[in-house]
Amino acid sequence: MPATTHQQLNRLTDTLRNTVHPGSVVTTGPDYEAGRHIWNGAVSARPGVIVRCADASTARAAVLATQESGVTLSVRGGGHDWAGRALSDGGLTIDLSGMRGVTVDPVAKVAEVSAGATAADLAAATQPFGLVPATGTVGSVGMAGLTLGGGYGPLSGRFGLALDNLLSAEVVLADGSVVTADAEQEPDLFWALRGGGGNFGLVTSMRVRLHAVPALLSGMIVFPWEQAGTVLAGLPDALAESPDELTVQFGILSGPDGKPVVFLSPTWSGEDVAAGEHKLARLDTLGTPLVSQVASTTLPEMLAAMDAQFPFGRHTEIRTRSVSSLTSGVRDMLTLAGSPLTSPLSAVSVHTLLGAGARVPAAETAFGNRDPHFMIEIIALWEPDDTRAAEHRAWAGNLTSILEPEALPGGYPNLLGPDDTAQVAHAYGPNTERLLAVKRRVDPDHVFHAIPLPDPS
Repeated sequence: MPATTHQQLNRLTDTLRNTVHPGSVVTTGPDYEAGRHIWNGAVSARPGVIVRCADASTARAAVLATQESGVTLSVRGGGHDWAGRALSDGGLTIDLSGMRGVTVDPVAKVAEVSAGATAADLAAATQPFGLVPATGTVGSVGMAGLTLGGGYGPLSGRFGLALDNLLSAEVVLADGSVVTADAEQEPDLFWALRGGGGNFGLVTSMRVRLHAVPALLSGMIVFPWEQAGTVLAGLPDALAESPDELTVQFGILSGPDGKPVVFLSPTWSGEDVAAGEHKLARLDTLGTPLVSQVASTTLPEMLAAMDAQFPFGRHTEIRTRSVSSLTSGVRDMLTLAGSPLTSPLSAVSVHTLLGAGARVPAAETAFGNRDPHFMIEIIALWEPDDTRAAEHRAWAGNLTSILEPEALPGGYPNLLGPDDTAQVAHAYGPNTERLLAVKRRVDPDHVFHAIPLPDPS
């Protein structure tokens, strides 16, 4: 790091210690290591200084101090971004992971969610009231990052993406001003936040819509690998017959014996449990399941089960493609993924945007693809001491290349990496020009960097 950068960093650190509680400004030690501990253990970035925020005022002070120093800034919420963009290597990381408060208004069916709250925090707070939020599938994911970038999840068919349930956000802009963005105040910023990620300011809290769901049915149906072609061929018709209340995530993972299997993870969120049981039973008929465990459950239980599969600290590389339908070509390419899986921890997970989420007009939010589609998440995952990291990364890269001819332009911004420039260019579709215009207005100096935006040139 050049001497001038060291000087800038030292000046920033001194300014922060004189501005906020000195104990929240860390450059070494256990609190520093906790602040840089994120989900993907392969990320080795080391911020020059971390501000561990307990409240919005500390976060705002950190933004202001950064403006005066010229030091690169990043924002850490849940720390689940696989590409490690939560950490500013050699710069300042504003760590919001301690701000995990959730306040529920059961009458209005609204929750106020602090910037560091996870999906598990929100689900646990709403569960006693018989209410559920629209979350992703993993509990440890930060709600702010998930929501601002999209948010496919087990309730997407009925309630849309997580971003479709965002009612307002409190945002610290690059100049230190604090604004509320909603449908009436800062409507352009509110539009951009719903899909454009944390590229426009630091979100310190959000208000999200909740839903009354008396019962959830969910679980796992696992088919042997020999039936992969049959199951995937029959799935499109089964999904076409499904109402909004049924959302099905599916894909490929390793079974207990290390051999690949096909899994379906359905969730029924309708009031008619008997109807749900009937629809779920239809999925069993796609093949002869090795396991079919679908039962009444809660959202906190569902999220905890996925957390157990994807703990912090493992190494990962993620790629993504979206396809409009499960053509024979796509199905063939998916079966290639499991032949073989280079790591028993790796998986291919396919999320659906059908039902309510696909009926939102494309121009209503910044999210770029509202046509019904399948978002394919290619997850290369391995233990830190695994010496085959290059092979696992190549597996993910090869699969995304093979899928390219069948794929839609762009991809899911929350999962696109720094090298996915061709996909990033098309990730926001017809919303690109408006999105970049909002960026130029609220953050002309590009202070905030989160999920990738298209190159404005």
